Amino acid sequence: MKTLSLFFITALVVISGSVLLAERSTNVILVMCDDLGWGDVGYNGNKVIKTPALDQISKEGVRFDRFYSASAVCSPTRASCLTGRNPYRTGVFHANQGILRPEELSIAEVLKDNGYNTGHFGKWHLGTLTTKEKDANRGGPKNPHLYNPPNRHGYDQFFVTESKVPTWDPMKKPASFVKPASLGYGWNALKKGEPFEGYGTAFWDNKGKVTKNLEGCSSRVVMDHAVPFIKKAARTKTPFLAVIWFHAPHLPVVAGPEYAEIYKDQPFRMQQYAGCITAIDDQMKRLRKELQSLGIEDDTMIWFTSDNGPEGKDIGSAGEFRGRKRSFYEGGIRVPGLLLWKNKVQSKVITTPVVTSDYMPTILDALDIPLPKKHNLFDGVSILPLLEGKAFEREAPIGFAYPGQIAYTGERYKLYRKGHGEKSELYDIVNDPFEEHDVADEYPDKVEELFAQYQAWYQSCKDSFEGKEYGTASYDRVKQNWISINEKKGRKKTDRKSSDKKRSKTQ
Repeated sequence: MKTLSLFFITALVVISGSVLLAERSTNVILVMCDDLGWGDVGYNGNKVIKTPALDQISKEGVRFDRFYSASAVCSPTRASCLTGRNPYRTGVFHANQGILRPEELSIAEVLKDNGYNTGHFGKWHLGTLTTKEKDANRGGPKNPHLYNPPNRHGYDQFFVTESKVPTWDPMKKPASFVKPASLGYGWNALKKGEPFEGYGTAFWDNKGKVTKNLEGCSSRVVMDHAVPFIKKAARTKTPFLAVIWFHAPHLPVVAGPEYAEIYKDQPFRMQQYAGCITAIDDQMKRLRKELQSLGIEDDTMIWFTSDNGPEGKDIGSAGEFRGRKRSFYEGGIRVPGLLLWKNKVQSKVITTPVVTSDYMPTILDALDIPLPKKHNLFDGVSILPLLEGKAFEREAPIGFAYPGQIAYTGERYKLYRKGHGEKSELYDIVNDPFEEHDVADEYPDKVEELFAQYQAWYQSCKDSFEGKEYGTASYDRVKQNWISINEKKGRKKTDRKSSDKKRSKTQ
């Protein structure tokens, strides 16, 4: 009898464990493009650029019509995706500024601690990858304090560049070029035997510099490393986090011959731009096919977005929205947003404001993974109720900070201001999504209310940056000043000594 009872108890434990494993076995894939505008995809109305795979995901999954990048440039938004925090709180104020600090708790760290395999593939842009040789924008012996590879933030495996690369033959640039191409914008794909020079940005993995299999489409190169990681996890029945950050369509844009051919009737610049976006779409199609063949697509969250609005003035599209990259008007921060999670979330369109800082709290909530007892303050919130069709309301508007600009975006009203010293603008985003009518003079009380809330939030970011959450070890290591929103890129930074004096009085 005791033996039989023990059998049933053991069976119950095994069954319970299996249920728990099932809850925790959802895979997570975070896909991000670089400078892809809201209007650069077919499902948002683009009539030129072909994105059939993304269009299909928008039909099968969740399409976010008010999805925001946490900043108007790349590095800050990327920090928000991995931490659930506004980048101004973490010290990643602008591209190529600061690092993802060691004290920041990343989603990779939390998932790894809960049995996930974790991998990062593509662009990194949150620190340097070598102290031995000059690499990309900041890497090399001159900046050892900025050395900060992904495996310091919970990643088991990585294959990344510090920053941008050409979107075709990512390690090369032409030794000479002919107009209308330019080394700033892009060029026609190099032909076999055509002379070239090294671009200056390398791929790095856990073992060091990568030198093989780096030809052709940069998006395919990235996916070539992500797919084996996913297959290995599936084979061992281990849940995984795969962060896939494509380099396209960031400058320099170069379309492969087969992609340029699709757009042969378009001007040169559009051939290159549209071509590299369709190449991304092909890799999204490939990703889904791989997941389906492994039998794990239904149990996988696939999130897709861009780090900010489109670069330039004549190619990338923000739709009808005002502004582009580097602007906190809608066109600079309202970006494509998709989620495919076939087992859990039905097809729907969500018009509620959502931001990249919401990734981490939402994913942990969905996986029923508690945060460690000691964790940093989130700016993002879990939108799981929204995905489940339940009542949802943000406790506060979404704050945006950037040298020279601020924005504070709620369900209906959005405050915009050029620094603290300029006149505030107010927009009714629900009824005026293209920000054509400033209603600040009509609603002065609303302006005052939102700006007061913004100032309190902004001060909390400064407090976090200067050490009130987790001390000053990385603050001192990176030797980075607080950058006021009153400053513009390139202006003299805040005096570090005065910041240090103030900090010492408060600790």
